[in-house]
Parts: sequence; C-alpha cells; structure tokens
Amino acid sequence: MQFAALSSWLPTKNEPLVISGPCGAESPEQLLTTAKQLQELGRVALFRAGVWKPRTRPNAFEGRGEEALKWLAEVKKECGFQITIEVANAHHTELALKYGIDVLWIGARTTVNPFSVQEIADVLKGVDVPVMVKNPIHADLQLWIGGIERIYNSGITKIAAIHRGFHYYGKTKYRNKPMWQIPIELRTQFPDLPIICDPSHISGKKELIPFVAQKALDLGMNGLMIESHYNPSIALSDAEQQLTPKELDKLLSGLIIRQKKTGDAFVLDKLHELRNMIDEIDDELINVIKKRSQAIEQIGTYKKEHNITIFQLERWQEILRTRAQWAEKLGISRLHIERLCQLLHDESIKIQNDVMNK
Repeated sequence: MQFAALSSWLPTKNEPLVISGPCGAESPEQLLTTAKQLQELGRVALFRAGVWKPRTRPNAFEGRGEEALKWLAEVKKECGFQITIEVANAHHTELALKYGIDVLWIGARTTVNPFSVQEIADVLKGVDVPVMVKNPIHADLQLWIGGIERIYNSGITKIAAIHRGFHYYGKTKYRNKPMWQIPIELRTQFPDLPIICDPSHISGKKELIPFVAQKALDLGMNGLMIESHYNPSIALSDAEQQLTPKELDKLLSGLIIRQKKTGDAFVLDKLHELRNMIDEIDDELINVIKKRSQAIEQIGTYKKEHNITIFQLERWQEILRTRAQWAEKLGISRLHIERLCQLLHDESIKIQNDVMNK
C-alpha cells in the first residue's frame, strides 16, 4: 500500500501534527468557545469533536448527532479550522460528507467490527477525503491492519493510523494500556503510514498525558490527538482526560521534538560504532540461544525415555524466581527478564513436544 504524506492533505506541514477539541460536541457555545481559545494558540491543525459517542452503557451522553454537524460548520466558518469527527457506520459517513467534514476517523469500537468498517469504505468509494483509523479496543494488530486495508481498497490513500491504547484486563495506571510494541510493528510493516497518538484515551487522566505524548514523539509518531475543553469540569463525557486550551499550550511547549535523522557525520559515525556493538552482542546471543535449544532437545529426549511430562511446574517457578533475582542484582528490569523467560519457555515446550512426537 502506498499512502499519501500528511503534508499533502493537512493544513500544516509541521510535525508533530496537533489535533484537538472537546471529547463531545455539547453545544454551539461550547464548541465556539473552545475553538476560539485553541485558535489563539496557533498550534492546532485539526479541530476534533465527537458528534456521535459510542457509550458502554445506555443513558450516558451519546452526542448531539446531525445537529452538531451544523455547529461544527459554524466553527469552521468563524475559526478557519479543518474539522475531523468520528464515524461509526454508513449513515454517519454520508452525513459527514454532506456537511463538508474535512477528515473522518474510525473509532476503536468500530475498527473491531469488519462489517462496520466495510460499510464506511463502501460509502467512501470515489470520494477524496482523508480517513484516520484508530486501533481496535483489544490488542489485535491484524484487525487494525484489516481496517486500514478496507479503507485503502475503497480508493482512499490519505490515511493515518491513530494509536489510542488497548483495553487491558487487570491493574494498570492507564485507561488503555499503550502496548507500544504494536504501533511499532505497524510502522515496521508500513513505513509510510502516518501514525498519530491519542494520549487522552491512553491516559484517562490529564496528569499522565504529557508523559504519553513525549513517549509517542520519542518513538517517531507523526502527531498527537489531545482532547481539549474550555471548562473540562462541566464536560458531559471524559472530563478527567480533557485539558483546557491553556493547559494544552503548556503541555506542547514542554515537549521535546527530536530529529528523526541527522546529517552530522560525527553523530552518524558514533551511532554506527554503537550499532556494530549491538550486532556483535546479538550474534553472541543467538549462538547462546542455539546452545540452549540443543540442551532442551536433550532434556526432551531424556523425558521421553523415562516417560516424564514436558511441563514441570516446580522447575518453571524456580526459573522465574532465580532469573528475576539474577536480573535485579545486575540492575536489569525484572519484568523484562520475566517476559524473556516466558518466550524461551514457550519455545522450550514446543521443542520438547516435537521430540516427544518423533
């Protein structure tokens, strides 16, 4: 897939791109007040607002629908912003096009449903409008790619992905766990696809947004979608994760924008030297893993000869405990080593299973 560059379809050529506006379009006054304050910053390229809000439970604020599209047309007229909204089905898409919405985005609850994405893609055939696709709620990279492919197959090349984190069952400080390795893998597979981070939905609380935003930029993401409301305390949805325009300005001023590339010969030479060091270490590491795999094969053969089960709980618990202790003594993250041990253990089980079934 060949994607159009952000600079070819956005009103700014600067990166990171900044998209901001309230979680939900609540009233014409709320939209205009917020938009005018954001306009004064001179930093926001796209004004966002939720026209239809997919809520987990009924009787919550679900947006103002078509009426809000008329309000956004007024925002566009008075403030000069290009407008982006979420669409979740064919009807939403038709209305968005009718009212001249500049950029569409597909939300996480829609990306998870290929039928809904295809409905939207069918409406977009023959239409030249940019579309941003949020990751699905759960951590499924192929489903995210599938949503992007469906939009691309409709003839749209002005596409961006939005990383908004993933639902995680368990204790975490985030509303949606970042799982940064997933957007990194998306970038690896599609180097030209712009990726925008949504720190608001990852964080869930505004105090976490600066850290998430900086992390996204450090990983080379092309922009940020951050929710902003002129008075978050009265917001009808997601009040805790919305910033005032003044707070947004402070956050953006504090971000460090790093270069993706450098032409400094000295810096490049030093990076080359350090990368050579990593290459040598990785070569040694792969050889060690090979030796480990051979030892695992011998263990599998011995277990087969003596009719012993592959999985030994006490041994596995011992490995986790001792390797974590060894790591901590060396100042290495316990979690990192536990994850590595899990990968090695999964491969060990596979190797022994192959030996058992020979």
